[in-house]
Formats: sequence, C-alpha cells, structure tokens
Amino acid sequence: MSKVEKKEVKKPATKEKDKRPRVRREKLEFDKNKLHQIDEALDLVVRGATAKFDESIELHVRLGVDGRQADQQVRGTVVLPHGTGKSLKVLVICKPDKQDEAKSAGADFVGAEDIITKITSQNWLDFDVCITTPDMMGVVGRVAKILGPKGLMPNPKSGTVATDIKKAVTDAKGGKVEYRLDKGNNVHVLIGKASFGTQKLGENYAAIIGAIIRSKPSAAKGTFLKSVTLSSTMGPGVKISQGV
Repeated sequence: MSKVEKKEVKKPATKEKDKRPRVRREKLEFDKNKLHQIDEALDLVVRGATAKFDESIELHVRLGVDGRQADQQVRGTVVLPHGTGKSLKVLVICKPDKQDEAKSAGADFVGAEDIITKITSQNWLDFDVCITTPDMMGVVGRVAKILGPKGLMPNPKSGTVATDIKKAVTDAKGGKVEYRLDKGNNVHVLIGKASFGTQKLGENYAAIIGAIIRSKPSAAKGTFLKSVTLSSTMGPGVKISQGV
C-alpha cells in the first residue's frame, strides 16, 4: 500500500503586532467644575497636551447675547502677538497694478479673472485666506456660493477686503484670527500651539479675550462672558474664572 502523503495545511497569515511604542498620556487630576485663574488653566492645558503632534490650544467663550438680533452680533479680528503656529496659504485677487505689492508682501497666490476661472472650472480651493480689493468685489462675488460655505469669502469686517494689500497679507501671515458668534452664541478661536508654552499662550489669550470684551454690543444686557474655557486638541476643557 502506498503511503498517503499528508498535505501541509497552511495557517492563515496573522497580522504582526504593532510594536510602535505607545505614548502614555498624563492623567490630569483637577476639578473640572472649578473656575481656574488663567495661569493655572494654561498650565493644566499644556501639561495635558501629550499627543504625538503639536496640539492646538483653543479658546471657547459662551456670550450673554442673542445672536438672532442684528444689534447683538459679535465679530472682529485681532493679530495675536505670537501668531497661531499655523502656516496659512494666502490668495489675493486684485487688478494688475496691485499684484506686485501682493507678491512682495508674501501672498502665495495672486491673480484676477484667471483665479475666478480656476475656482469655477476646477473648484480650486487650495488656500486658507482670500483677500481682495473693493474694486474687485463684483468679480469675486461670482464665486461667493463656492467661497462662502467654506468661510473663504472676503469680508470688510474680517479685514480681507482692503485697499492696503500689503498690510492685509502681512496680518494674515502674521497670525490674525477672526472671531464671530456661532448659532449657540459661542465664540471658538485658536490661540496657538502647546509648544508655545504658557507665557506666549497667555499673551495671545489676553489679546483675543480683550478684543472680544471690547466687541460687547451696547444692546447686550447682563453678564457678557457667561463661560470661558481653554482646551487642547485632544485634552479636556479647563474653565477660567472671569469677573466680567
């Protein structure tokens, strides 16, 4: 009798275990309901930002206004002393006589009708800020339905419709941030990166919270700053004491 050869059964391949070292997050022990002084709050937020990337630090403010009323809107811009830590791509749409000024100021993309064509035909949106001049608003308006939903439509209130192109570009590149109410009467704004450290973040915080307070509508009654919270991208929110 011939020996029956045993067939070798191949075991299904198993996935190799991920041998990459895992980052152990520091477990912050603090009272989440307590109102902290700003220095203490920043220390907690920075110590809690232990992700593998440089976490953003964000400010969240609930305001005592009714955003449904036209006379209680809160919106503005401020240039942060130490910037945001983000590198922004700036597009300038202007007439030829302003284009050299825009390029020398550091704009990443500069054009006029050609840019409008590119946006409409290719749905091109590879930029973070769009700046234009008042005399080009009629042209830019043709792509308002594309730029608007993305928050890229130039607006005089945000300083992105300007005659001084050099200043507008320099401000955008230098860390200008816009703050405005959302539907829940809150303001959310980036104040920097965890790597900035508490001192620089504190100075950025002072600049933006001061600008928000100065933007208080005359029609707003009662407590203006209902709550103020700081958080990192992956970390918990830390409440801040504000006697305003």
